[in-house]
Amino acid sequence: MPIPPFGKGLSAADGYAVQKELVRLLLADGDRIVGHKVGLTSKPMQRLIGMDSPDYGPVLASTVYSSGAEVPMSRYIQPKIEAEIVFVLGEPLRGPGVNVLDAAQAVAGVAAAVEIVDSRIEDWRIGLADTIADLASNGAVATSGRLVPLSDVDPRMVGMVLSRNGSVVDTGAGAAALGDPLRVVAWLANTLGEVGVFLEPGHLIMTGALHAAVPMEAGDVFRAEFDALGAVTVRVVA
Repeated sequence: MPIPPFGKGLSAADGYAVQKELVRLLLADGDRIVGHKVGLTSKPMQRLIGMDSPDYGPVLASTVYSSGAEVPMSRYIQPKIEAEIVFVLGEPLRGPGVNVLDAAQAVAGVAAAVEIVDSRIEDWRIGLADTIADLASNGAVATSGRLVPLSDVDPRMVGMVLSRNGSVVDTGAGAAALGDPLRVVAWLANTLGEVGVFLEPGHLIMTGALHAAVPMEAGDVFRAEFDALGAVTVRVVA
């Protein structure tokens, strides 16, 4: 069941403290961290939440799907879907001091993905601390099976078309994520490095939505088609 917003008295640091405790409980139940997501990577979303930089949260093994998977609505509260670019790391990346070139050298490849965002907060009335505490509103991610070498693609220039049940609902481009999705990876490495957390080989790095989130319902079939990266599809079931 959703809960009321925390209110205006909590800071980003408070939100991350709650997130840390929630993650501890989830890991104690047997889940594991397989990567990280970065949210609020576009200026319009930052303005909406009242923040001037992105936020982050873990990607848990229990939330990762492959393209073509059936996603049960019953697992979520008020889910929406976003298409985005993801990277898989081939080398460790440890901030602070990481730049875009360092991030590019650490990346094993880039892939198409869709993220399911969800919120425990009633009617998505989220503020800064709300979304951070709630694992940066991360519900799940579905990735394509195709990992493209970074030498074959400029992530900034990757175009995307999102369709629902065969009809186009939105479009986007890689540059929507901080101007360059690789900048997102560098930002994450530096931000996590300040608290002693490092990005490891095999980690999945989600770089943020390329468009406005689209509500999803049982029976929907979403397909995100990306230049050079291919497509990813999810089927929403009851």
